[in-house]
Order: sequence, then C-alpha cells, then structure tokens
Amino acid sequence: MSDLAAVQIVVYGRVQGVFFRGFTKHQAEMLGLSGYVRNLPSEEAVEVWAEGERDKLETLTSKLRAGPSTAKVTKVTTKWSAYTGRYAGFSIRY
Repeated sequence: MSDLAAVQIVVYGRVQGVFFRGFTKHQAEMLGLSGYVRNLPSEEAVEVWAEGERDKLETLTSKLRAGPSTAKVTKVTTKWSAYTGRYAGFSIRY
C-alpha cells in the first residue's frame, strides 16, 4: 500500500452549477478515497477534503484540474496533511 495522506484542494473558476461536485464525488469513489466536496460561498470555488493513498490523491488532483466538460478551471491549490481516517466515505456537503 502507498503512503496514506490527506489533501485540501480548492478549485477556482466556473465550478459551481456545472456538476463539479458530482464529478468530484464520482472520481473520488472510483479511486477509493474518502472525504467531501462542497461549494464555497464565493460562487467561484469548490473545496475538496480527501484522504487515502497519496498516489490516488494526486490522480484526483489531476482530474480536478480538468473537471467536467461544462467547467472552466482557472486555478487549483493543494495543502497536504497527515491522514486522519475520519471519513467513512466520500460525500457532497451542502
């Protein structure tokens, strides 16, 4: 098994109202990651907290840089931290 880690990803651009949260949840579940995705109040950003194997988190980050075809990602920031195991699955928060 690869190293376990956690990452906060903030994706900026046209990422709300374009199925970005659903896209993120699907990608995370396909990779076996746990955590959540939510819209940020600015209407121009989505926040993702994800945990799992570091290489899979890096794959998720790469997929979020592109996003679904309806999105237009302008910037992605990441902040890595230690794995906590606090999430049972991957959810969309409202």
